Amino acid sequence: MHDFFDMPSDLQHSWIGLVGLHLREALLPVAAGLLLALPIAQLCIRFRWLYPPVLGVTTVLYAVPSLAFFVVLINYTGQTELTVMIPLAVYSLVVLVPAIVDGVRSVPPETLSAATAMGFGPIRRYFQVQLPIAVPAIIAGLRVATVSSISLVSVGMLIGNQGALGNLLHDAQIYNRPELTWNSVITTALLAIVVDALLVLVRVLLTPWMPSGTAGRKQAPALKDAAR
Repeated sequence: MHDFFDMPSDLQHSWIGLVGLHLREALLPVAAGLLLALPIAQLCIRFRWLYPPVLGVTTVLYAVPSLAFFVVLINYTGQTELTVMIPLAVYSLVVLVPAIVDGVRSVPPETLSAATAMGFGPIRRYFQVQLPIAVPAIIAGLRVATVSSISLVSVGMLIGNQGALGNLLHDAQIYNRPELTWNSVITTALLAIVVDALLVLVRVLLTPWMPSGTAGRKQAPALKDAAR
């Protein structure tokens, strides 16, 4: 067990340090992707003709192998965390943009009419009505993007040991220590499970009107009731 958590000195991190580094390299890109996806999705909602080409572009970018992204970026950002995180942020868009668009479009017309009757302008209606009701769909997209990001961080080991827990896979071969491989695989999987569970908890807390076992099939009636 001691060998399992004994990190080689070339990693310059303890096991806890690698876990924190892995989470940073995985979650910051998803957060950046969400900040990008929100205005992009709003444009797609406002201008419906824009949605197909945007979805096409994000899908094409998602199909670009991470190594190809690294080769292009490394000339500008070097062998740094940023070279790993930029592709992960781009990859998250293919999940987050459709999740936000579908979630906002699922808001019942009568709910929007009630909000308008209560004096909500377009911006206030978007942030206080449409986005809150779209939370289940957005969280579902975040869960997929986050788990994917956590798994893809390990690829960064190919560019100057920027793969956090994935660096253990490289050192396992160099030092002939298979327990490092198990450490990387098991820890990465546990991180994905824990973060996914936390996102489910966030969804439950933000949508108390929904049964805990559903993921967006029912919408909140609160605004409709308030308008009566």
